[in-house]
Amino acid sequence: MDLLSEDDANGGIWNSIASSFGRNEDEPEQKLNIFSLASGHLYERFLRIMMLSVLKHTKTPVKFWFLKNYLSPQIKDFLPYMAKEYGFEYELIQYKWPRWLHQQTEKQRTIWGYKILFLDVLFPLDVKKIIFVDADQVVRADLRELQQLDLGGAPYGYAPFCDSRKEMDGFRFWRQGYWRNHLQGKKYHISALYVVDLKRFRRIAAGDRLRGQYQALSQDPNSLSNLDQDLPNNMVHQVAIKTLPQEWLWCETWCDDKSKETAKTIDLCNNPMTKEAKLSAAVRIVPEWRDYDNDIRVLHKKIDSGLLDDDPSVESPSDTPHRTDPHIEL
Repeated sequence: MDLLSEDDANGGIWNSIASSFGRNEDEPEQKLNIFSLASGHLYERFLRIMMLSVLKHTKTPVKFWFLKNYLSPQIKDFLPYMAKEYGFEYELIQYKWPRWLHQQTEKQRTIWGYKILFLDVLFPLDVKKIIFVDADQVVRADLRELQQLDLGGAPYGYAPFCDSRKEMDGFRFWRQGYWRNHLQGKKYHISALYVVDLKRFRRIAAGDRLRGQYQALSQDPNSLSNLDQDLPNNMVHQVAIKTLPQEWLWCETWCDDKSKETAKTIDLCNNPMTKEAKLSAAVRIVPEWRDYDNDIRVLHKKIDSGLLDDDPSVESPSDTPHRTDPHIEL
């Protein structure tokens, strides 16, 4: 059977495997699957707040997926209590970077690699769609809308960079030089928020294509400065990107103040002009951020005071072992 067949008439091998999990592939996915990662206590603090903002704006069951490799012991201990308090599922996943794939030496660039290079092998086959949300993001809308959005045959959809804050025009590198010529009028997309149709992604071998291009470019230290977004933007003509409506990602650095009114998510992206610390920017830009932070503090105090069970009675997350896809290990 052709693993990468474009023909859906007979279902294909992915449907056959997924059906073994008891799921009809034609049924809409009822659970929101949110993927994120964080490294360091500051970003883990942001991560908890992002999670609360997702939960506050949806009635759909939510399952969070976190890359286990970089989480601290503190947040691993905290997650079962938070899951019980707010009623969500989570799973810690990990994947061993293939030996043949060019290694990154900087931790941040390795994390960027995990955001984009292994989407086809990180998640079980019965997960149809995954939504990546950056840890330093606050959600103001129901992500169910994004899950149900028609991607028009593209394997994933990304939010574009805003262009409404005119004083930042000099920093919009994608409007000149290589990127202007390469994109040919297409948007340059940001990697803070994206939705992936995993079935389509696997069917067109998007993971292999991305890894192949990464292997070709990554050994040049001047390539892929922002690995997690430069790579998919570089491959836009081979692996199509659905451009999400602009309101799905608002960032003060690139978007004007008026457009904030309709923002469905707010990203605390860096500002190259002010270089403001993210913590102070969060309190200033997002009014509800302090309330979310206080809710997390209250939960921490309950745990520390012994008011909650020492062993929260929630189903413990299955620590998925290293998945090794035999195809990409050859």
